[in-house]
Amino acid sequence: MIAKHPPMGWNSWDCYGAAVTEETVRQNAQYMAKHLKPFGWEYVVVDIQWYQPTAVNHNYEPFSRLEMDEYGRLMPAPNRFPSAANGAGFKPLADEVHSLGLRFGIHIMRGMPRMAAHHRLPILNSPYGCHQAADPNSICAWNPDMYGLRCDLQAARDYYASLFALYAEWGVDFVKCDDIAREYPHCRREIELISEACRGCGRDMVLSLSPGPAPLDEAGHLKQYANMWRITDDFWDDWKLLKGMFERAEKWCIHAAPGHWPDADMLPVGALRQCSDPGDWTHFTQPEQRTMMTLWSMMRSPLMIGAEMTKNDAFTLELLTNAQVLEIGRLSFCGHPLATTQEESIWVAPRQDGSGLYAALFNLSDEERTVALPAAWLDRPFAAAQELWTKQPADPSNGLSATLAPHDAAVYLLR
Repeated sequence: MIAKHPPMGWNSWDCYGAAVTEETVRQNAQYMAKHLKPFGWEYVVVDIQWYQPTAVNHNYEPFSRLEMDEYGRLMPAPNRFPSAANGAGFKPLADEVHSLGLRFGIHIMRGMPRMAAHHRLPILNSPYGCHQAADPNSICAWNPDMYGLRCDLQAARDYYASLFALYAEWGVDFVKCDDIAREYPHCRREIELISEACRGCGRDMVLSLSPGPAPLDEAGHLKQYANMWRITDDFWDDWKLLKGMFERAEKWCIHAAPGHWPDADMLPVGALRQCSDPGDWTHFTQPEQRTMMTLWSMMRSPLMIGAEMTKNDAFTLELLTNAQVLEIGRLSFCGHPLATTQEESIWVAPRQDGSGLYAALFNLSDEERTVALPAAWLDRPFAAAQELWTKQPADPSNGLSATLAPHDAAVYLLR
């Protein structure tokens, strides 16, 4: 099964925007292999515009020159990814990531480059040309590089098949497709074609759809055609966005299951926005980062690190290597809230093997607060408990209670 557990990895967007380079990917892959791989982290994902030679930050350069092959398929810019020269594409970099025992991923936009259609390039192994597949009336509102496709035509199916054949040759394990998850009903058929091409390329790849918010009433379609999909627009290090995630998590948590995962977006921890300010650091407090990691784990969201990992401090590394917290996504099921107010939230998630229960207490207020889970709310008595961030034991015979700093969380394993 593809994505039996929520995928865990690193994505270049939060720290480098559209300007990530091969050297940056390499150094983060090496860091992951050395420090994070034993804890389940495995995907190294190159985000947007790796095919744009002049990208320098999180902004997009409209109508810029894009690298592509003779069949209208985008290729890594060799000035930023030197190993991609002479048509090698991402295969050398993917091979290097694989040699570290990790998996390699890329970001794509739905559709094809405008210039592929304008130049009437042929589609590989197809009687049709790119201009026959392109839909000039389907353009991303925030990045004009691409045309969507006329998904009722065989030309569109052939083009997507040619894309994923190339990605399989490169050794891609993860594809994040953008400008699509929130574009229902316009992109419903395009999602199906992309999924069909991904599943038919001969290589297992996680298919991730962005950006959100994906429509909740399309959960069935998303579960059928994707492995993960964004439930929010870009998530950054702002408490208002994190507090707002509790409502989204409550609505989407029932759809998390092996093979398909609602995605609360990347983890903006550590060193962020490096292309603009090499000294930039997450604006989240340490309690807020614990709350984020706890909520993502309890709802079983995919976990994608947004930091320049080689700059991790001791707190960030400890946050990302707490094995017992990270196990929640793999070992629990049916995580859900018991109660949420403006001031606090209480979540529970049983362990799949029946050996215990995870319980998370969140202080959503701006003051220190005691958050309590009454014993009557539990389905059975428990003999022992441990708080997983502090490793401290607790007595659950009368329920659980934690006095928490503003925006902080505690999470327990009850047995």
